[in-house]
Parts: sequence; C-alpha cells; structure tokens
Amino acid sequence: MSEKINSTQRALRILKALKGRTLTGLSNKELADRLNESPVNITRSLQALIAEGLVVKLEETGRFALSIQMLQIALTHQRDTEKMQARMAEMNQRVNAGVF
Repeated sequence: MSEKINSTQRALRILKALKGRTLTGLSNKELADRLNESPVNITRSLQALIAEGLVVKLEETGRFALSIQMLQIALTHQRDTEKMQARMAEMNQRVNAGVF
C-alpha cells in the first residue's frame, strides 16, 4: 500500500477485518497480512482498541475479536434504525391519510 495510514485509520481497518470473526478471532500476524501492515503497528492499534473495550484477546487461542461492547454498539444502532423506520412509516400513514 503506497499511501500512509494513520493510527486511527489502522484501528478502524482492524475493526472491519474482525467483522464476522467474533467467535474465532484473528491473530496479530493474520491482521498484519490482511491489512498489509507491520505486526508492531497492529499490536499498537490492538492495545488501544482493547483499552477502549472494543476488542478482546480470546483466552483460548490468543487471537483478537470484537468485544461484547462493540456488539452492543451494533445492536443499539440496529434498534435505533428500527425505531426510526417505524416513526417514518407512521408519519407516512398520517400524511397519506391526511391526518396531522
């Protein structure tokens, strides 16, 4: 990769790479290979993500996975989206019925 990636971008790319790997996780080396980054940089970003509670190190394997907190963020977003869709549907019905 020719462009320079900053630490925030690297951390976000790690989160994306861990998507779908909540149970199995990925090793530091696997993340480094997938993201074309040095293992040292991956380690630094993982330490920050762990400190913020967004990533966990799986005890059984030593691999890294999205944390429960990250899953809670996703679930909360899904619920908020569902509420918004319900409100929009209700408003749409009122508009179509001519009731304000």
